[in-house]
Amino acid sequence: MRRTLLTLLAAACALGASLAGAAAQGFQTAAPHAILIDADSGSVLFEKAADERFSPASMAKLMTTDIVFEALKSGRLSMDTEFTVTEDAWKRGGAGGGGSSMFAQVNSRIKMSDLLRGLIVQSGNDAAITIAENMAGSEEAFAGLMNQRAKEIGLTNSTFRNATGYSAPDQKVTARDMAKLALHIIETYPDYYKIFSEKEFTWNKIRQQNRNPLLALDIGADGLKTGYLEESGYALTGSAVQNGQRLVLVVSGLKTARDRAAEARKLMEWGFRAFEPRQIFTPGETVAEASVFGGQSGSVPLVAKKPVRVLLPRGSSDRVSAKAIYTGPLVAPVEEGQRVGILRVQRGDTVALDQPLYAGAAVEPGTLPQRAMDAALEFGTGLVRKALDRAGKGGDKAGDRAANPS
Repeated sequence: MRRTLLTLLAAACALGASLAGAAAQGFQTAAPHAILIDADSGSVLFEKAADERFSPASMAKLMTTDIVFEALKSGRLSMDTEFTVTEDAWKRGGAGGGGSSMFAQVNSRIKMSDLLRGLIVQSGNDAAITIAENMAGSEEAFAGLMNQRAKEIGLTNSTFRNATGYSAPDQKVTARDMAKLALHIIETYPDYYKIFSEKEFTWNKIRQQNRNPLLALDIGADGLKTGYLEESGYALTGSAVQNGQRLVLVVSGLKTARDRAAEARKLMEWGFRAFEPRQIFTPGETVAEASVFGGQSGSVPLVAKKPVRVLLPRGSSDRVSAKAIYTGPLVAPVEEGQRVGILRVQRGDTVALDQPLYAGAAVEPGTLPQRAMDAALEFGTGLVRKALDRAGKGGDKAGDRAANPS
């Protein structure tokens, strides 16, 4: 049974009571899909069709990059590892393929440090295919690694079919998932992430500029990746830092490269200007109580390990609410520090933040009489619930008949 506990704590109530003015979602963008997230708190500052699927184009290379970064971090690869440029990579991904290329020569051997720059800075399709075929034997097999990795990271609504971002019928992502992937890369691989901020790279005597338009603007941008396909328009996953605050955005579906740059800049600048941070709960503070079945205690406190902060629009009248969500009752034993659920903070109708919640104490199994009493109580509650469900369904059917007479 899925249970939710409203956290009517003073901190959250005070937030809702203290706000007045224009709503954050009054901001408008021409991008059909967009999301803006504060990296530190995870607060969603703006979203528009953020869970609708679209073709990622070259933004799929972010997942290709993550596969390489993870292999480097684990020691399975090094920056000096050399990969051979296959004929397939040269033909499909080279300049003759019609897309972006690092102009790698067929059968040449290239160090990973250069392949990564060809992939990230130049968005080289030849670099992406070379990496995929050398790491997994084929691009199809590499796509399997991409989807496995996506599942591990928590990208719940995205599917990858190749390492380049070339058009494929069911290669689709969402803005929310791409932002989540960007945050993962930034937080997990800080040293390798610096490559995204390099403004140019020369290979085969051809110098190319980084395709990220935000890097040329004075807004603190340091990544990540552009994309374009005729079917999905111009897209960008970007990140910038100002005064110690990092924002991550995704926009997709713009009609021109100029529109992409303008909308991304507008969204970033608005995000840095229009919000102020508020702390709702401190680390270890009890957020809610979760029911426990068969334990020495009938409940356990739920806590967050990190400060729970949310960015709120300056002068907003949006109501802020928070609730703890878990599947329960929990079954004893419950270990202290065990992940139990999430704290969901909403700003009006917008989900501003989902943060993990953990058991703040251990609950040992109860005595046999305690467990028997809990079992009887849960059984009785289940019977009542089923009866109410049946009554509700019967009422629905009656209503349907009344509303649709034959």
